[in-house]
Amino acid sequence: MSTQQTPSTPSPSTAERPTRITLLAGVNALEGVALAVGGIYLLIMGLLGKLESTQQAETVGITLVALGAIPLIAARGLLLLRSWSRGPALITQIMALPVAWTLLRSQGALIPTGIVLAAVAVTGLVLVLNPATTQDLGIRRGPRTTPDA
Repeated sequence: MSTQQTPSTPSPSTAERPTRITLLAGVNALEGVALAVGGIYLLIMGLLGKLESTQQAETVGITLVALGAIPLIAARGLLLLRSWSRGPALITQIMALPVAWTLLRSQGALIPTGIVLAAVAVTGLVLVLNPATTQDLGIRRGPRTTPDA
């Protein structure tokens, strides 16, 4: 038998990370995975020739996979409490709003998809623009002053 016990306390980074940052990272990860899955689907359908314009499907698929990397990288940065991750997270939410609007103005099953995307994007915006998020990520607001000045 081993005399060592496994620690029951979480790692310091998990214990210190606020819930809103974790939720924001989850929102970004969800959007990144959705973009990547959509891109992979278009790539496969384009390669199999099941769409009208296979070249366009492949191009859009590659673009969606590349765009999916942005929120995934932002989510990783948020989980690590990196200040740079707020910018890509904010841009992702802002870019999701016109897409949601377009889906809401369409027909059929795209309308519920637009509703979900709009709700996720607004939730992400509220979380990323929260002043406490800025503080938790160590981003300073206003002019920087030195104590000697």
